[in-house]
Amino acid sequence: MDIHTHHLIDQELCGQPVDLQPGYCRVSFTATDRMVADDKGLVHGGFVFGLADYAAMLAVNDPHVVLGAAEVRFLKPVRIGAILSAVAEVATKDGKKHTVTVVVSEGDQAIFQGTFTCFILTRHVLDG
Repeated sequence: MDIHTHHLIDQELCGQPVDLQPGYCRVSFTATDRMVADDKGLVHGGFVFGLADYAAMLAVNDPHVVLGAAEVRFLKPVRIGAILSAVAEVATKDGKKHTVTVVVSEGDQAIFQGTFTCFILTRHVLDG
């Protein structure tokens, strides 16, 4: 896998790439106690979003990709210990704009779905 973006991301919190191809990525993680929001073991949705976002960034796989917008739906709750898999696919490209669809699943159950609008900038976003 030749990863061109997000080199320093914490893969324990955002997932580990499992399959990376042009316009496609699959990332997985196991929900840990660091992600729990309450005493019932509910995982905070921000970690699920982070997994999906990281998968979308890798599907575009450009050093200067940034997220511009996201339209998402949380379909089921996630508990500590859940093994999640995010599949991201570039659906459309229009110049620097890439629309990426992402589905996060636990086993064969979709628990999150979203459309991420990503942009490839000419330089790093912080080099403004």
